Amino acid sequence: MDALLVAGSILVVVPSITSHEAAHGLVADRLGDPTARERGRLTLNPIPHIDLFFTVLLPAFLIFSGSPFIFGGAKPVPVDLSRLRNPRRDWALVGAAGPLANVAIAVALSAILAILAHAGILVRSSRGTEVLVIGICVNVVLAIFNLIPIPPLDGSRVVQYFLSGAVLKAYRRLEHLGLFIIVALVLFVRPARIVLSALTLAAIETLTGVFGIATDVNFVLRKLLFG
Repeated sequence: MDALLVAGSILVVVPSITSHEAAHGLVADRLGDPTARERGRLTLNPIPHIDLFFTVLLPAFLIFSGSPFIFGGAKPVPVDLSRLRNPRRDWALVGAAGPLANVAIAVALSAILAILAHAGILVRSSRGTEVLVIGICVNVVLAIFNLIPIPPLDGSRVVQYFLSGAVLKAYRRLEHLGLFIIVALVLFVRPARIVLSALTLAAIETLTGVFGIATDVNFVLRKLLFG
């Protein structure tokens, strides 16, 4: 990537990551828990959201190791379940908020690209198109990855709403090993990477197809991935 593309990508990707975390805090705040607001986490400023491992070290390792599936994240927004008005239901809503924020951003970026492309302002080879495509892909990846139902990812918060009793207790105990399971799946279990990549590509093609830009996006992705 050249410097302009890197700079543009950072301007799109960083707000996408911080919006994900801020969405968790905003929904929790609306549902009775102001913890995130009290700790300064209801902000798009990336600094309070940076996690050394998931925001910096893990993505860098995956990029330099040539992994076909790159992912990362930010420091989880603090949520105090005891302050939520309906902890069981609200915890699921808070969990879903982050991925839904990324879906909304991916839809918005697709709409912007479609408008600019159909108006002839952007063409396939322009840096603006490439930046928007990167933004779309990153947000789709963030949404899909975080919906994996392994604690502590957001998908597990939604799944817990439908569990009870001993099953719920056993599921929650996975949280102590969850991060290790997730990293192991992505780094060492090839079928898991294939499934995640297939789901991501299918979601991107479906979304961009709705806006009539799937062909352009596929062209840019091939160019970025294979030169």
